[in-house]
Formats: sequence, structure tokens, C-alpha cells
Amino acid sequence: MASAAQTSFSALLRLLRYARGFRRRIVLATSCSIINKLFDVMPEILIGIAIDVVVRQKDSFIAELGIPDPKWQLALLGGLTLFIWIMESLFEYLYLVLWRNLAQDLQHAMRLDAYEHVQKLDLAYFEDRSTGNLVTILNDDVNQLERFLDGGANSLIQVGTTVIAVGAVFFAISPLIALLAFTPIPLIVIGAFYFQRRAQPLYANVRERVGSLGARLSANISGITTIKSFATEDFEAERIRRDSSEYLDANRQAIAISSAFIPVIRMAILAGFVATFMLGGWMTLAGTLNVGAYGVLVFLTQRLLWPLTGLAETVDLYERAMASSRRILDLIETPVVIRDVKDAHALSGVKGSLEFRDINFSYDRGGRVLHDINLKVESGSTVAFVGQTGSGKSTLIKLLLRFYKPDSGHILIDGQPIDGVSLDSLRRTIGLVSQDVFLFQGTIRENIAYGSPDATLEQVRAVAASAEAEEFIESLPEAYETIVGERGQRLSGGQRQRLSIARALLKKPPILILDEATSAVDNETEAAIQRSLQRIAHSCTTLVIAHRLSTIVHADCIYVIDKGRIVEKGTHDELVARGGIYAALWSVQTGQQTPETLSIR
Repeated sequence: MASAAQTSFSALLRLLRYARGFRRRIVLATSCSIINKLFDVMPEILIGIAIDVVVRQKDSFIAELGIPDPKWQLALLGGLTLFIWIMESLFEYLYLVLWRNLAQDLQHAMRLDAYEHVQKLDLAYFEDRSTGNLVTILNDDVNQLERFLDGGANSLIQVGTTVIAVGAVFFAISPLIALLAFTPIPLIVIGAFYFQRRAQPLYANVRERVGSLGARLSANISGITTIKSFATEDFEAERIRRDSSEYLDANRQAIAISSAFIPVIRMAILAGFVATFMLGGWMTLAGTLNVGAYGVLVFLTQRLLWPLTGLAETVDLYERAMASSRRILDLIETPVVIRDVKDAHALSGVKGSLEFRDINFSYDRGGRVLHDINLKVESGSTVAFVGQTGSGKSTLIKLLLRFYKPDSGHILIDGQPIDGVSLDSLRRTIGLVSQDVFLFQGTIRENIAYGSPDATLEQVRAVAASAEAEEFIESLPEAYETIVGERGQRLSGGQRQRLSIARALLKKPPILILDEATSAVDNETEAAIQRSLQRIAHSCTTLVIAHRLSTIVHADCIYVIDKGRIVEKGTHDELVARGGIYAALWSVQTGQQTPETLSIR
């Protein structure tokens, strides 16, 4: 197993590879950080030179450069100091702007790339992942990386620059004092890596805990109606408290490590400072080191060592950012199984004929769901699928939309295998109206025009009329500009269903799928939906999955699916006359037979 340092370093390398499009900006920001730090350490050197001028006057270091008058020497130092402070301030402004803008742009790019990749992932990926955890990665983890780039990256660069620049001055003046002053640095580095090794799994645990907490919060807010109806507010509050406490405990463990690191660093710094202070003083008294050089060393020792007190905080920020980076990049690099083949072509001029040829399918977990499915659907016809829950009806639709890939066999549209056409053109060819209607926060008009953003109000009105939604829409105070609320919660189930049908119709799809589209509506709404469907059925191929058999009596063909196999097919009258499974289901729904009798049969 790789060490924590290697793991964090590998995460950094992955991040740099991902950010190769930002490489020029990273180099520019890094350069400004380095130049700023070089100017930042120069005043301490000028102070030492000024002391040398005051003490030695005409024999000073500057006098040897051809400026014998001490007053002009000090004037030169004053001018240099002004110039250095101006340049330091300029490059501080530049690195702040560059790093902060880089942080904003990089986190923006990562969030978009991660979200766009999530949209491409197969439905199977989401079966074992919580929505809240994904939202945490897309939001909180990306923000954690932004916080590191805002300040932590610059801090690491400037600490390294300080060590190199000050070290060069120390060794130029007195190698012996340099060795003593730099003695604490290996201890500090060892301590930093020790902290990193201890902290890395702790911060990974922090990210997992915040992901779990986010998932719980998201689920509870979405299910607030259920929570209230079961009066389980206290129970859910306790679960949130437990998840929040686990997140709190994970953070406390990480904080305990980082907090213990700072006092150790301070003691190492004190040892280096005292060594420079004492040895440099003795050497100056002995005449082997001039006063100005001694002043430079004393001031630079603080400039060298004191910034290292913030190393623990910077490494802390770095570890948090690398833990977040791993989660973000793991998401972005998750392979997409169902994607366009290399020579995929777009479907065009689709008439709507379908064929399922020798289809077998099983989900990742569990046994086979579909067995040897073979069926043909003529273009413009209406075909229905019925069967008990879990028989595989909806799975057929998911395979047609290529949400999943069959284990074997092929699905064809107008004689073309769908795995050879582009996903975009395939799904634009199909209009789906499902039982679980999802409406987006926005207006009724925006939801109907979803997927067809260029649709005019007249076109939206036309499909609303076809879906028998126009009457209730016009009765609302703001009509088509009415806000539906999150998931359409301000509308009834039947109203949401009609909007879903209108939304599908606006696509003018050659193939229309109705997956339990009327199972959760009242009789009046069902009748209205049926009328609208009968009006549009002739213009497209319609696939209907239904529990209410009254909605499919006029279908051209009805397939009865039982345990993943087609066991009966025919028209409504043919199947009733046959006296099989369909006839028994029809008898139950019309009151001629009880469910108990059906199960015995």
C-alpha cells in the first residue's frame, strides 16, 4: 500500500495533469509568488547593510562600490528600499489576482467537467451511490480545492523560495552559522511528512463523513412529506445528529494532529534562532564577522524560520485539498460503459418500426431479468406490455433507450441496430412519459419546452391542448408563467402527468413510450389522458406499459410478460378469449374475479 505522502503526491500529479490547460497561468502565478518573496527578504539584507554603513562609514560594503560618503550610501539604501517595497507590493497584487482567478476558473472547469461526466455515466453507476454524496463532490470538494489554490499553493511556493534564497545568503556570509540555522529544517520537514502520513487517512475519512451527511440531508429534505406523515421528525433529527457527530469526530481527530504539530515547529525554530543569535554574536565580538553581516543573519533567521510555523496549517489545507481532488478526479475518470461507437451515425427520417431480437439481460446484482425476447413493432402502431411487477416490462424500455446494455441480442429501429447510432439522436427520437414525473424548478412553459428551448408559446399551447392540460393551465393566476415548485410540488399528480405528456409531444417523437403514465391519477384524469393519447397515437409508434388494462384495450398488440419471458401476445379480445394470464388479470380489474382467486389460479 502506498504511503500517505506518495498518495497525496500522486493526487497532486493527477491534478496537474488535469490542469494542463492552465499550465501557463500556473507558471505565471508561481513566478509572481517567487519574485514577491525575493523582494520580501531583501529589506532584511538592506538593514544589515545600513548597520554596516553606520558602523564602518567610509569602509563599508557600499563604499567599496564607489560611494564613499555615508550620507549618499544611506540615500542609496533608502531609494532601494522604496523600490523594493513597491515591487514587492506589485507582485503581491499580481500573485493574489492570478492565484485567486486561477482557483475560480479551475474549480469552475472541474465542477462542469465532473457534472457533464456524471450525466454520461450509466444508470448502473447510480444504483449504489447517493445523490447527496455526488452533490458533496461537485460542490464541497471542489470548493475545498479552491480554498487551497486561493492561499495554500502560494504559501508552499513562498516557503520553498525563502529556504533557498535565505540559505544562499547564509552560506555566502557564514557556512558555519548557516549549518546551525538550517539544522531545525530537516526536523520540520520530517515532522511535516509525519503529520501528512497521519493526517491523510483522517482527511479522507472527513470527506467520506461529509459526503454521508450531505446524502442524509438531501434525502430527508426530499422526503419531508413522508417524514411528517409518519411523525418521525425526532428519529430523523437523531440520525442527522449521529452523522453530524461522526463528521465532527473525524474533524477533531485531524485537528488534534495539526494542532500538535505547531508547538513542535516552534521549538525547532527557537533552537535555530538561538544558535544564530549566540554564535553570530560571539563571532562578531571576536572580529571574524562584521556587525552588518551579523544583523543580516539575525533578521534573516526570523525571516527563514518563522514562516515555517504556518507550514502545519498549509499542509493541513494541502491534505484536505488532495483528499478532495482524489474524489473529484475519481468521479471524472469513472469509465462510461454505454457510449457512442467510433463510427456512430445519427438516426434520421425515423418511421418508428422496432425489433427486439434474441434479447437477454441481467442487472449487475441478481439473476437474469429478460429471457430470449423477440418481438416486432410496426411503425405507427400501438403496442402494450403487461405483467406483474418485476416481470421486466420497464427493463425493455431502458434497453431501448440504451440506459443499459443487453447481455446478448440486438434492438433495431427501422432495421438499424441502436448500438450503432449516436445516443443523442436515439434519445431525441424517443419521447418518454414515465410514472414518476420529474418537473424542474421553473415555469409551466419552461417545463413543457424542456428539451425544445426554441419552442414558441403557440407551440407550447398546442401540445398542452393535445395533452388536455390547457384548461387547468389557463385557470392558474399566471397561466404558463406559473412556477411549479421543486419537482412540481405545487401541482397535482394528474397535472404533472399532463405536463409530462405535453413535454414529450413537443419533441414530435417518432416513438412515444408511456411507462405507467396513468397509474397514479384519478379516473377523470385518466380519461383525459386517454383521449389525448388516442388523438396522437396515429402520428407515432406508441409503446405502453400499463397496470390498468382499460387503458390498452385498443392497442394493436398486447404482450404479456411473466418472469422475463413473453408468454402471450395478441389483441385485447384475442387474449381475453384465450383465457390465460391476461384474461385472469382482466377479470380481476373488472371485478369478475378477486385477486386471491388470481393468485390461486
